[in-house]
Amino acid sequence: MNALNKKTIEDIEIKGKKVLVRCDFNVPINDGVITDDKRITESLPTIKYLLGQGAKVILCSHMGRPKGEFNMKYSLAPVAARLSELLGIEVKIASDVVGESAKELAASLKNGQAALIENVRFHAEEEKNDPGFAKQLASLAEIYVNDAFGTAHRAHASTAGVADYLPAVCGYLIQKEISIMGGALENPKRPFVAILGGAKVSDKIGVINNLLEKVDMIIIGGGMAYTFLKMQGYGIGTSICEENKLDLARELTLKAKAKDVKFLLPVDNKVGDAYKPDCNTKVVDSDSISDGWMGLDIGPKTQKLFADAIKDAKTVVWNGPMGVSEWDKFASGTVAEAKAIAESDSVSIIGGGDSAAAVEKLGFADKMTHISTGGGASLEFLEGLELPGIAALNNK
Repeated sequence: MNALNKKTIEDIEIKGKKVLVRCDFNVPINDGVITDDKRITESLPTIKYLLGQGAKVILCSHMGRPKGEFNMKYSLAPVAARLSELLGIEVKIASDVVGESAKELAASLKNGQAALIENVRFHAEEEKNDPGFAKQLASLAEIYVNDAFGTAHRAHASTAGVADYLPAVCGYLIQKEISIMGGALENPKRPFVAILGGAKVSDKIGVINNLLEKVDMIIIGGGMAYTFLKMQGYGIGTSICEENKLDLARELTLKAKAKDVKFLLPVDNKVGDAYKPDCNTKVVDSDSISDGWMGLDIGPKTQKLFADAIKDAKTVVWNGPMGVSEWDKFASGTVAEAKAIAESDSVSIIGGGDSAAAVEKLGFADKMTHISTGGGASLEFLEGLELPGIAALNNK
């Protein structure tokens, strides 16, 4: 997918035009209070540019899973309040999505003003990408801007369908995502190292397959490493293992060998006697996991092995934790790799989800070149799949 040739907000005349902007305002809210506004602040460059150009800005987003019903627990009202603070102008919110309130609010906007319509998922038609609903959304505006990378892998009415009815371009956030990740995949500085973790091989098959064509080294950690270790004939105790993926694991390692891609697996592991945060633990080599014990993190030798490999990398893509990183006892492998990436002299791309959360929590965010705002979307991008929300945009 050549996503790098899509039109952006700078390629189109927007002064005085009504612009519908799909953002990702799916932020955590506790008792009506936003607990992390990162997704809102990430959208500001696009919104400020449009306002500065004299556009009439109509913002839209989903939040949570209201299951196609008006459930005010998932109202975007707190987002409108936070946007008003951040932008220093009042951002009014419509009481509906495509009804009278939204239409009146959109029609009343003056140049350089912004408003927000309610949660697009209050309508079941949103996730079904219903053409009628997409047309109603489009009728609010004259131009469509998608800046929600986190939902670009979903073909919904507000992420893809609207583009059938309006000139469609991307905002700065999507532009940044596709230029940095796309650039790394198309023309990486070498050595190019991919670090993949998480529980299941099946979640990452496509990514491993695609990256084997591009990288110099693949590092495998997390739960999925045990499927590879078992394939090599090691006993893995009660560690997570996808028995039906052993042949596939063998195929992937053979493909790596054929392509001269180094394939690193854990040499030692921190194991526990139960899947719980306060279980008994010990460190054992990968060929010595005894019955009744399960691997829950990479061990110290592996941490050093992986960190040394990362040290010389010039491009690093990381997706998925090295262990059960949400439990302190089993977070050190993930911490060690985050630290190694932060200290390396590489273009570092963190692919959303748990890896991004770990990097943020550890305070390494500013040391990374790019932290993707979309877990699922970044995975599919690394897999080389076409993302509907980007494919729908106009080409330059």
